[in-house]
Amino acid sequence: MQRSLYNSLINWKNKSNRKPLVLEGARQVGKTWLLKEFGKNEYENLVYLDCSKMSFIKELFAQDLEPRRIIRDIVANTGQQINHEKTLIFFDEIQEVPRGITALKYFCEDSPQLHVAAAGSLLGIVNHPGESFPVGKVNRLRLYPLTFEEFLMAWGYTELARSLSECDWGLLDRAGTKLKDLLRQYYYVGGMPEVVTQWIEKEDVLDVREIQNRILSSYVNDISKHAGRDTTRVTMVWNSIPAQLARENKKFFYSAVKKGARAKDFETAIQWLVNAGLVYRVQRCTRPESPLKFYEDFDAFKLFLLDVGLLGALSEAEPGSLLTGERPFKEFKGAFTENYVLEQLKPIDNLGVYYYSKENSQVEVDFLLQTWQRIIPLEVKAEVSVKSKSLSQFINVDHAALGLKGVRCSMQPYIDQGWMENVPLCAVKAFVEKEYRLTR
Repeated sequence: MQRSLYNSLINWKNKSNRKPLVLEGARQVGKTWLLKEFGKNEYENLVYLDCSKMSFIKELFAQDLEPRRIIRDIVANTGQQINHEKTLIFFDEIQEVPRGITALKYFCEDSPQLHVAAAGSLLGIVNHPGESFPVGKVNRLRLYPLTFEEFLMAWGYTELARSLSECDWGLLDRAGTKLKDLLRQYYYVGGMPEVVTQWIEKEDVLDVREIQNRILSSYVNDISKHAGRDTTRVTMVWNSIPAQLARENKKFFYSAVKKGARAKDFETAIQWLVNAGLVYRVQRCTRPESPLKFYEDFDAFKLFLLDVGLLGALSEAEPGSLLTGERPFKEFKGAFTENYVLEQLKPIDNLGVYYYSKENSQVEVDFLLQTWQRIIPLEVKAEVSVKSKSLSQFINVDHAALGLKGVRCSMQPYIDQGWMENVPLCAVKAFVEKEYRLTR
């Protein structure tokens, strides 16, 4: 399985000012597998330390945090030699041991020649009790579920994946039927590595849903274990997400969680889910001008699930409705398609993602993206019909003076209409990445 983040790991290895690496991400997105593969392929030896299972590690950081002593104890307990340039030391589930995260600071300051990497759940790393995160003393990367392009690579469709990454519109148009079928599969399977692997090996619809439900159960268990007094509220927000996204206006309504609820009742619960990487929060923006953050509306937002496949499982969507016909592209008023698009955009570094809605009006743009030099109004069209009344009103009337050019993502082939470009849904990530590179 090829992951795009692998190249970023190689760049980290080759940095002259390299610091200990923290690979972040929600549970079960493939952090352990990726760092193990990286260690085996790019180093002469990998010293893998599972902080949740190896008993000696709890004592490793109980004394001082001096790297030379820690390395000596690792060698004594594992029997593996550590070469500064040829060994990757990998602390997995580092949040499970007290002072483990703090120790990374001392590796940075006192032993920068060592290649040290750590992985753990987002919630455990950022909110570790009794410890502060070593800001400025580590390099950070974040792993997300597989994108559609990575899904194609996992299937072995290397040429299709290359065509996506290069925005080869002619080839993508000729492969339209095949891509549409694969996109249906992705809507159902999603990008969680274990689910993707099972689907490619067996193509068993029921097995896929069973694994997805098991992942969802593990997330609910995490909520019960770590959310403390907010457990009930976090669970209520989590369970409300399918209904929230099924609305025509996908703005988050507290009253849909509990009748009469207000922001103060559930704000902490929502932030818990965001910190855990289980949901993505997209804020409303009131003006499409740079920088968008200046015009952020903190009272209005949308919540999306980290993975479109898990959204189908959480929604209890019938497998047949996602794998056949046109229903996956319009089910729940396009909820799956919007979630899909955001899932493709999240791995793009430094991309600002918002949405726009006009006060007291039906005009809404699904996403507002900020690259280095351009604001991109992006409309998501789940159905075959691709009329873009809101996008046209937004660009050609309400904000005509700004000279914006819109993007519409749909099942239609690529076309440049002057004021707007239609981009195939399968290529939304590649298109935005290309635009991002051009505007830097």
